[in-house]
Amino acid sequence: MNISGKILIASEWLQGEGNNFNASNPSNGQQSSETFSNASTAQAQAATLAASQAFDIYSQYSDQKKATFLRTIGIELEKVRSAIVQRATWETALPESRINGELGRTIGQLNMFAQLLEDGDWKRPVIDLAQPDRQPLPKPDIRLTQVPLGPVVVFSASNFPLAFSVAGGDTASALAAGCPVIVKNHNAHPGTSEIVASAIVAAIKQCGIPSGVFSMLHGDGRIIGAGLVTDPKVKAVGFTGSITGGRALYNLAVGRPEPIPFYGELGSTNPVFLLPKSLDANAEEIASSFIGALMMGVGQFCTSPGILIAIKGQSLNRLLASLAEKTPALNAASMLTAGICKSYQQSCLTREAMPSLTKIASGESADSKASQAQVNLFSVDAVDYLKQTELEEEVFGPSTLVVCCEDSDQLLAVAKSLGGHLTAALFSEEADQDLASQLLPVLQQRVGRILFDGYGTGVELSSAMSHGGPYPSSTASQTTSVGTRSIERFIRPVCYQNTPDALLPIELKNANPDSVMRLVNNKWSTDAIS
Repeated sequence: MNISGKILIASEWLQGEGNNFNASNPSNGQQSSETFSNASTAQAQAATLAASQAFDIYSQYSDQKKATFLRTIGIELEKVRSAIVQRATWETALPESRINGELGRTIGQLNMFAQLLEDGDWKRPVIDLAQPDRQPLPKPDIRLTQVPLGPVVVFSASNFPLAFSVAGGDTASALAAGCPVIVKNHNAHPGTSEIVASAIVAAIKQCGIPSGVFSMLHGDGRIIGAGLVTDPKVKAVGFTGSITGGRALYNLAVGRPEPIPFYGELGSTNPVFLLPKSLDANAEEIASSFIGALMMGVGQFCTSPGILIAIKGQSLNRLLASLAEKTPALNAASMLTAGICKSYQQSCLTREAMPSLTKIASGESADSKASQAQVNLFSVDAVDYLKQTELEEEVFGPSTLVVCCEDSDQLLAVAKSLGGHLTAALFSEEADQDLASQLLPVLQQRVGRILFDGYGTGVELSSAMSHGGPYPSSTASQTTSVGTRSIERFIRPVCYQNTPDALLPIELKNANPDSVMRLVNNKWSTDAIS
C-alpha cells in the first residue's frame, strides 16, 4: 500500500500543518522514503469538534449496529494483513510471527467486543418497579442503565504497534461503548498506523458511520497530546507509555475545569517470587523459562519479569549459576526505537555503577548502530534492595534484578515494600503453601493479576482478565484495559425515574424486546414486565 504520511480527520486524509518527520527502521537506522506530517493545534481541535458532533449520532446507535461496525473493521484489517506485516516489521524490528500474532489479537479484540454488544447485557440494566401503596411514601419506578461518556483520546503504545495502538483495545472498547475516538499516534510506527487507520475508514464508509467517529493524528505529545487532553470536548483518555509522560498528561486531565478520567498504564516491574521448595525442585527449569519470558519482545512487554525474589541457599546458587551459563549465548536484538535503546543502555550502565549490585551475566554484545540491546542480569542483597527504592523502577528492556533474601521474613518484607504492578508470579510447590498464603494478601494489595508457575507476559483476551493495578502500573486501579470489562471505563450510569415506557432505552422497556438479562426487583430475569 502507498503511504501518504498524512493525518486523518473525520475520514479525510489531510496534510498536517506542523513539523514533518520520517519513520525509521531501528535495525539499521534507514529512514522511510515517506515524510509524515504532524498536526497543528487547530487541526487537533478540528478532530475533537468532529468527534463531538458525531457523538450525538453514534452514541444512539443500537448495539447490533456498533457490533457490525467492529466486525467490519476486523474484516478490513484482515484484507490488508500482508501490508501491515511488511510495514510493521520494517518499522519495529519485530519478527513477522509476532506481528501476525498481534494482528490476530487486535482483530480478536474487535470481535470480542462485538460479541459483548450482541449478547446485550453489558449495560447491566436494573429495574426497581414502583410501589404506589408503600407507606409512609410511595416508591417511584426507578431504572438504571449505562451511557457512553463522549469523545475519547487514545495514545498509541510504542511496544504494541497493533494491539495497543490505532485499532487496539482502547479504541475497540471506546467504539463499543458508543464513543468516537481520536488516536494520538506513536511516531515509532506511523506507516503501520496509517494502514490500520485506512481499514477503519473503509469500515466507516461501508457501515454508514458518521465520519467524525474516528481520527488519527501525528504530533508532539507535549503539544498535540496536551491539547487533546485539555480540550473540553474530550471526555476520557486512554494511555500506555512512560511514567514521566503519562503523569504529565494525567495531571492535565484531572486539573481541567471539568476533570476527566485518565486511564494510564505507566510502568510495571512484575515481581516473580521463587518459593523455597519450588526452587529446590526446579532451579534450572525456572532459569530456562525465565530467560524465555525475558526475551519476549526484547524485554519490551509491559508484563516482562523485572525482579526475581528468592531466599538464599544452594538452590538459589543453582539458579544464578544456570543464568550465568545460559545468558552469554543470548543474541542481542534491535529494540523498537533508537531512543528506547539508548534509555535501556543508560539504565544498565547506572546499575553497573551501583556498588550494591553484582552483575550475573550479559548476553551477546550489541550493535549500537542497529539499536540493539544485550541481556543484562544483576543481583542484590535484600538488605541493600530495601534501602534503594529506585531499584524497583522498571528498566524497559531485557534486564532483570535478582533479590536475594536471608529468610522468608525478609522475602515478605520485600513484598511489602513493593509499589503497584500489573502482575506478580509465584513459583510454588504444595510444601510452599504456608508461605504462599502469607504472600497472597500482600500481593493482592499491590498488583492486578497474580499467577502461579508462569510469567505475566501472556495476557489472555478474557472477560475474567485484569490488566491494570495500583499506581504506577495504572492510574485507575479499579479498571482493566484488557477484557470485556474495559468497556466500563468509557460509560457512566444514568437513572430513569417514573419515565414513560415509550421514552425509555430499549434495555429498560417493559417488553424487553431483545431479551436482555436484567435485575428486576433484585431478581435476574429476561422476562417482559406485564
